[in-house]
Amino acid sequence: MKIICIGRNYLEHARELNSPVPSEPVFFLKPDSAIVRNNAPFFLPDFSNEVHYEVELVFRIGKLGKSIGERFAMGYIDAVALGIDFTARDLQQHCKEKGLPWEKSKAFDGSAPISRFLPFPSENHPDEAGLCFHLDLNGKTVQKACGADMLFPPAKLIAHVSRFMTLKTGDLLFTGTPAGVGPVSIGDHLEAWLGEKKMLDFWVR
Repeated sequence: MKIICIGRNYLEHARELNSPVPSEPVFFLKPDSAIVRNNAPFFLPDFSNEVHYEVELVFRIGKLGKSIGERFAMGYIDAVALGIDFTARDLQQHCKEKGLPWEKSKAFDGSAPISRFLPFPSENHPDEAGLCFHLDLNGKTVQKACGADMLFPPAKLIAHVSRFMTLKTGDLLFTGTPAGVGPVSIGDHLEAWLGEKKMLDFWVR
């Protein structure tokens, strides 16, 4: 199982990081050791002084596929969740300045807390456009968006990524984060909501 993460998929987030708006999807990978389940705490790593939260819609791949046509792509999704793409922003900035890969800032152990999965599509959510979500930090909403706000919708993401690598059953697609990212500190409380359903509820240790 692999975790495929999309970067700069919301316009305002690209702008807040002073990053160029991509003309095609930007993606990177996290290992399965990044996953944190069941609302277990997130432990701040000792190698970074600036770890940021990034809440995202996460789609689970339900069957094997390679070079998937965009019009068929949504048939490869069987569930949706919310996840946090924790990012060591200071390390990422250093990597960018040196022209180095980002992995140590994005793919470290515990960097991908994920909620339970809900069936998708469903009667209440027939497509991604109506999947609205938000993240609260210590009781205050800091990020908010809907699937319709993505620059590249899931079908386009799946079609693009599957040109380069085979998608396998159980793979996870983190679809990018909206504006409002920021740092976390020990003692912070994060709660993520999909519509009116609380999907994540955990503490930073």
